[in-house]
Amino acid sequence: MGKGFAGARREPAVDDGTSEAVSVLLRGRSWGIEVALDGGDLGDSLAELESKLSAAEAFYRDCEATLRFGEMAPSASELTRLQGLLSGRNISIRRVLGGAAIAATAEALGAPFEESAVGSPAPSPRREPRRSRVVELSESARSLKADFDGARADIASRRRAGETSVRRLDLKRPGGDEAPSLRLVEAVPGTLYHVGTLRGGQSLQQIGNIVVVGDVNPGAELIASGDILVFGRLAGVAHAGAQGDSEARVRALELVPTQLRIATAIAAESSARRGKKAEPETACVRDGKIVVVPCSKEESW
Repeated sequence: MGKGFAGARREPAVDDGTSEAVSVLLRGRSWGIEVALDGGDLGDSLAELESKLSAAEAFYRDCEATLRFGEMAPSASELTRLQGLLSGRNISIRRVLGGAAIAATAEALGAPFEESAVGSPAPSPRREPRRSRVVELSESARSLKADFDGARADIASRRRAGETSVRRLDLKRPGGDEAPSLRLVEAVPGTLYHVGTLRGGQSLQQIGNIVVVGDVNPGAELIASGDILVFGRLAGVAHAGAQGDSEARVRALELVPTQLRIATAIAAESSARRGKKAEPETACVRDGKIVVVPCSKEESW
């Protein structure tokens, strides 16, 4: 008998920066979240940040954050309050952005500092340039190169004499000069294969299927138009059949998502499932509701 999830739970809202009342912005990035504290009074911003984090504890827990300040450094009490908000949710500080006066704040937080203009978005992490490699040719390779150089000189002398070393092909189309008709072939959705753990704030999206070899932590997100398969613990948000395919399924070795979606059906984690013995399970839609069955009994559904 399939075990249903509890009622739907709404996802945390994300600020778009259009409201004048917003003094702190939380933006999702590929490496975590960006916290902008340069929009107004820092005391009000910290109060608003605490409200946003408290409204979605599981979503933001265990993620990495980049902090963006303005030109004025926070006071000692404000800095202590900020550290408490982040450490209480196990949010690590990736780096600190702001004016020159913020360098001391970054040092106090124990995070790298990058000077940035007020209001500018956090830059993407820099990639180290690829080192050039010096390759030495072996004796056999040197011999082949010498043969090639000699052949190239021979071809050049033949061309000067008006000779051709390669027979030219007749490239006329068999049906005349009329261009052939083209047939549109629909592309087959592919599968995104990811190896490694997804941490909070990270997201994978795919037109097709998603396969993850590793755990999906709370706050991480998987969105696929097809199936989702996790060889590990699925504890984040999963949305299969995102383009309306109600036949899509979600499978995991341990299925404990904070929120689960299949097509338009939505379910959240049920307290009755907590503490349940881990086993491979499949989530699918039956009679418009999401149910979970052991993979060993999946064929009967």
